[in-house]
Amino acid sequence: MGRAMEYLLQPRHTLTLWERRPAPGNPPVVLESAAAQQDVILFCLPANPHFDLATRLRAHRRRDGLCVSIAKGLDDQGRTAARALAQALGPEAPIAVLYGPMISEEIRAGRPAFAQAGAARAETFARLRDLFAGTALYLEHSTDIEGISWSAVLKNVYAILFGVADELGLGDNMRGYLATAAMHELERIVAGLGGAAGAAHRLAGLGDLITTATSKGSRHHELGRLLVRGETGALEGEGVHALKMVRAHRLFDSRHYALFDLIGQLLDKPATARDLMKNFLERLA
Repeated sequence: MGRAMEYLLQPRHTLTLWERRPAPGNPPVVLESAAAQQDVILFCLPANPHFDLATRLRAHRRRDGLCVSIAKGLDDQGRTAARALAQALGPEAPIAVLYGPMISEEIRAGRPAFAQAGAARAETFARLRDLFAGTALYLEHSTDIEGISWSAVLKNVYAILFGVADELGLGDNMRGYLATAAMHELERIVAGLGGAAGAAHRLAGLGDLITTATSKGSRHHELGRLLVRGETGALEGEGVHALKMVRAHRLFDSRHYALFDLIGQLLDKPATARDLMKNFLERLA
């Protein structure tokens, strides 16, 4: 997604790109020095390093420097990207998140993309709107940072199940059932984690679930297919890690959510995927 953001912003803004391992020929950038000069710092990397990097930046960034994340995962402490940034930078630091249907390849092909911009203050959203003005990324403001963060994180877990169902040849009817059942669970979980009512039914949740669960290029849909095929060495992604963190930190009791629990069983015992799905359907009868 970093390259997609670069594609959107490069024609209209002066960018400084920091990479942990610069590509050959690219001069290294000193993170702290670069941050001190930026109006906006865009975190286009997984959730796990957010806290450490933001901690490094805290004493160097401009007081009004806006930190924005597009990470749809949890770090090893079970924190969303927004929470990691807030804890590292302090309560007064302006932070925001962008979540929704934003397939990188489509953005770089000039196609439209859509995101909820999670920001506590209207002026923060106004800065984001100005940042992406004139691009094909359309923003919708939400002050419910917790709700859209958890919607974005957990929809990746559910998307895996769509790949499982498709690889097993369970058909379009099954996909329709999974969509409604997944949203029912997602709504309850997000509310339990502090999200506002209806948060899961907006772009960060339902919108991105539809995209992630049905797109041919979706990593999480492909993970479900790989699981059924027994290619377990490749079972890595934000959704897999998020499920592990939910368990490790007991963020909620997955036994109360049948689909979420099923996905955990599938990842634990991928060789029994067909039987697990069969048993699940039999229990619905």
